[in-house]
Amino acid sequence: MSRRGWVLFITMGVIWGVPYLMIKVAVSEIEPATLVLARTLIGAALLAPLAAARGQLRSLLPHWRPLLAFAAVEMAVPWFLLTNAERRLTSSLTGLLIAAVPLVGAVLGWASGGERLGPRRIFGLLVGFAGVAALVGLDLGRGDLLAVAQMAGVVLGYALGPFIISRYLADLPGLGVVAASLAATGLVYLAPGIAQMPTHMPRATVIGAVLVLGILCTAVAFLFFFALIDEVGPVRSTVITYVNPAVAVVLGVVFVHEPMTVGIAAGFVLVLLGSVLATQRTPARTVVEPERAPAVVGER
Repeated sequence: MSRRGWVLFITMGVIWGVPYLMIKVAVSEIEPATLVLARTLIGAALLAPLAAARGQLRSLLPHWRPLLAFAAVEMAVPWFLLTNAERRLTSSLTGLLIAAVPLVGAVLGWASGGERLGPRRIFGLLVGFAGVAALVGLDLGRGDLLAVAQMAGVVLGYALGPFIISRYLADLPGLGVVAASLAATGLVYLAPGIAQMPTHMPRATVIGAVLVLGILCTAVAFLFFFALIDEVGPVRSTVITYVNPAVAVVLGVVFVHEPMTVGIAAGFVLVLLGSVLATQRTPARTVVEPERAPAVVGER
């Protein structure tokens, strides 16, 4: 990886580890629907003009159905569930549970017939889900089953999003897709978000968290992510999923004094290890045929 690639990778790993802390701070005074509305409108206001200037919005119109489906599973539903879950769960725990996205993605890839699961990947799935069980089982007293179920919906949505992109929206400009998705999500939450706005001015720290969430963690993050994809490719760029949870844990422990529990420590190691193993492709196998040189046979 080039120096620019490493800079983008580290930047993205940090930026997308920040939202969990920002959400935790914001939901202390702002309802989930209002927070999702603020985040999406800020992001759309910054990205939509840029996408329009580059002519990346007009080509989206014939693909409005998969675009709305992507917006639903990647933003509208999971962002509300995540925000609501953080009213009960720590930001550290939610960040770590998100690390299960590659595991679910691997299962979806296998279930849709797109990928085979060899012994190593199956072992990785088992290890990763054991890590999730450790996170939930050892730390369940700090949240509740409903919040954990909501996080399961978030993980499923984040895993489904790339499938919709790769199958229906792969030929469309990424910036335009994200800008339009943010705008569509904002429209969905316009009425409930306004209706649930706080009756008093939130604290400066809460307002700051909302701004960081909308500007840095949404608009700026997607711009950096597109640059990272251009630099290292779409597959390698997803490795930031392994970095974000560590950032979320550190920020939660340092800034809001969340506990570093046995469940978090054990779960993080297991989920990280399982995700790495489960998302690796089966290595090429060497097959030796009689009176012929060795030939390399890979997965199909």
